[in-house]
Amino acid sequence: MGPIQIKKIVENAHVGESVTIHAWVRTKRESKNAVFIALNDGSTLHNLQAVAEPGQLSEATLRQITTGACLKVIGTLVESLGAGQSVEVRVQEIHIYGTADPDEYPLQPKKHSLEFLREIAHLRPRTNTFGAILRIRHALAFAVHKYYNDRGFFYLHAPVITASDAEGAGEMFRVTTLDMNKPPRDEAGKIDYKEDFFGRETNLTVSGQLEGELGAMALSKIYTFGPTFRAENSNTTRHLAEFWMIEPEMAFFELKDNMDLAEDFVKSVIGYALEHCVDDLDFLEKRQADEEKSKPQQERAMPLSEKLRFVVDNPFERLTYTEAIDILTKSKPHKEKKFQYHVEWGIDLQSEHERYLVEKHFKKPVILTNYPRAIKSFYMKVDDAAPGVPGPTVRAMDVLFPGIGEIIGGSQREENYDVLLERVHEVGIDPENLWWYLETRKFGTAPHSGFGLGFERLVQFVTGMGNIRDVIPFPRYPKSAEF
Repeated sequence: MGPIQIKKIVENAHVGESVTIHAWVRTKRESKNAVFIALNDGSTLHNLQAVAEPGQLSEATLRQITTGACLKVIGTLVESLGAGQSVEVRVQEIHIYGTADPDEYPLQPKKHSLEFLREIAHLRPRTNTFGAILRIRHALAFAVHKYYNDRGFFYLHAPVITASDAEGAGEMFRVTTLDMNKPPRDEAGKIDYKEDFFGRETNLTVSGQLEGELGAMALSKIYTFGPTFRAENSNTTRHLAEFWMIEPEMAFFELKDNMDLAEDFVKSVIGYALEHCVDDLDFLEKRQADEEKSKPQQERAMPLSEKLRFVVDNPFERLTYTEAIDILTKSKPHKEKKFQYHVEWGIDLQSEHERYLVEKHFKKPVILTNYPRAIKSFYMKVDDAAPGVPGPTVRAMDVLFPGIGEIIGGSQREENYDVLLERVHEVGIDPENLWWYLETRKFGTAPHSGFGLGFERLVQFVTGMGNIRDVIPFPRYPKSAEF
């Protein structure tokens, strides 16, 4: 089963027990009475201290035990006399797997900037900050799968290569095997994708939703959880070119059912992190507090634990987009022209508007519904203005959180074939490209709903990190795909 992790040793320490540790050196300190080596194997935030007697290790061995070196340490657990640890390892034997020249190893025992650590993404998981982030990321991913499995959902693997653009945005990465230096061309002089591997234009997916709906029309409740890609030339702290999406789709769910599931889901997975990632969250909260000290009081964010409890402990406020616009137009920031963006019915709400509703007006998470159809996707169910008469809004829903605004976007899907076909034409999509999607509305159609949650957005919220590039192991963004 492999080596025993330091986490298990620390949690179940038995003085006098013989142990074998495989880990990397965080620090080494020598005194007249002993050599102290702090070891960490990534299983926990906490180091395990190994103590060697004077003269027990040769000078040659001591020179090789530097920050970043990898060791196997065999010894016995003894009570620790030092602060911050209950046990330490009395060294009997040390084997050096790999050395790390201190003149070259970039991670020395000091504070490094996040910008610098992005340049050495192959090593940054060894830092306390990124170790904590990656352990929390794992816990959240596990909690997602557990949540849906426990509630009778089936995990559906949506394709990564697709010929459709689910969002209609057109910002997609092309997949091709054609020689771009000498591509085949048709009679009109355009690239002839009929000669390509799939016989047509294909791209990396921007969403698994459309395929997820097909699964829901057979299995009733499914979820996808996979990589998605956007070729958006954005360098903001909120955008990645490659990220992971969680997208449940449920047959026989209407808008209220969708809202109930979304609220319960995010409360559950955040609650799981609060329960199982205590040490890492405490560390990140202290880190955030240190950074906040340099900011003016009015710009400081909620303490991390308070922000997470804000979501878990409060019922989400539910209101329509129209009601939200009315609140915003009557608000003090709007009247005093303190909002950067103007507010009127029909606009796509900005983060500042969403955060005002959450943090200032309601002081709880918010779910907004029934947005203008003009600013939402073609697949969202159109509200009736009167029986059989399409109205100006759709059964959309956005879940809004403190600090970031929208974290979930979803809707009841349009199940009526004729209405959906009209919407496809309305937004300029060729129905032939979505014949299979439209056909599900002809063969046993049913009310159904779903939503999407960007996993990195969730990890960013839970960890309190300011830049989304710091919550994924190897971020992809414009001009950056080195690792």
